[in-house]
Amino acid sequence: MSKKTEFSTVLDEPIPLSEFSLTANNGSIFNIESLKEKWSLLFFGYTNCPDVCPLTLHQLSQANKELESKVEHLPNIIMISVDPDRDTTKILDKYVTSFTENVIGATGSIAEIKKLTGQLGIFFEANKSEGKNYSVNHSAAVILINKEAEFHAVFSAPHSTDHFIKDLPKIL
Repeated sequence: MSKKTEFSTVLDEPIPLSEFSLTANNGSIFNIESLKEKWSLLFFGYTNCPDVCPLTLHQLSQANKELESKVEHLPNIIMISVDPDRDTTKILDKYVTSFTENVIGATGSIAEIKKLTGQLGIFFEANKSEGKNYSVNHSAAVILINKEAEFHAVFSAPHSTDHFIKDLPKIL
């Protein structure tokens, strides 16, 4: 069971995450330990995404700016790339820091990405038959991870800055 806030679904019993190993945009290891001690908003996307990814990262960044005076600790904003063949840590770093310096990007092997997406019910699939400018189908959900690195809540698309501003203070 879960309870519905206005724009998100909060799990009655948060689900502990199991180990995975990715690389953050600054070159450091990004794993389950990286998610502990601070709330995190996880979004799965890719830097060549024409619409959903840049819009969602913009909305999350704007929400954090608005919430600065309303919550004690702002959640991390983390974009996990589901396109590791094109999204190197250098490309990911340039992309995520263009939204705000507080966004973390991470990527890794498809196997390691799937270790995380599988636990969260996130779908993604690269359309490599389209050629070198291929698209990647992916879930647009934003996952809220609590300080114990547990799956705590989900914001389903379509998103808006106001949805995050209204629900996050209630959950955090």
